[in-house]
Amino acid sequence: MRDSLVAAAFRLFLERGYEQTTVDDIVALAGVGRRSFFRYFPSKEDVVFPDHERCLADMTEFLSEGGDADDPVARVCDAARLVLRMYAENPTFSVQRYRLTKKVPGLRAYELSVVWRYERALAEYLRGRFAGRRDGTLRADVIAAAVVAAHNNGLRSWLRSAGQSDATAEVDHALAHVQRTFGASHTPAEPAGSATAEDVVVVISKRGAPMWRVVQEIETTLGREPGRLPG
Repeated sequence: MRDSLVAAAFRLFLERGYEQTTVDDIVALAGVGRRSFFRYFPSKEDVVFPDHERCLADMTEFLSEGGDADDPVARVCDAARLVLRMYAENPTFSVQRYRLTKKVPGLRAYELSVVWRYERALAEYLRGRFAGRRDGTLRADVIAAAVVAAHNNGLRSWLRSAGQSDATAEVDHALAHVQRTFGASHTPAEPAGSATAEDVVVVISKRGAPMWRVVQEIETTLGREPGRLPG
């Protein structure tokens, strides 16, 4: 019944337009009552995105099953591929939805809210993995946003081709940029002047040099403005 409602809805959306189609029209074509529609879909918008709740649950479960030995960036990239798999299961429907969403501002706004939920799921997982690290929360949020942006870039490239290009290759190419930038082989650079208590600074100065000169050389080495000692 759920699939019948989705099929009926999209047939009417394509024939009449999204705004001109009502829930009553959909249930009449599907041969069911309004209660049956709202048992599966809270609103007309939800019938356009019928599988996202399931996909979000699958993604959350996939992330929770990861271990400490997993590269967290690789893990969230693989989680994003679950969304691609959902789209690729029915290319015709996915292309129709993409074209419909581009035409209807309300659907575009709904889609953005769904994308935000995926991004939050990735960020929450990364926050747990980066807990206690310097800028861990910031890093988690930036990587989650980058993964979503890269995935969507590859996905939309495939959708714009009407499903004719290689969806997996498109998304893998985009996600590879994220892994090269943030993956396990990448060590974030420390900003200038971020010397810590463990740093050892060696300064060679001429015998008899005045103390102010020695201090100035130390400040310059640490990347601080000469003459301004930390307070």
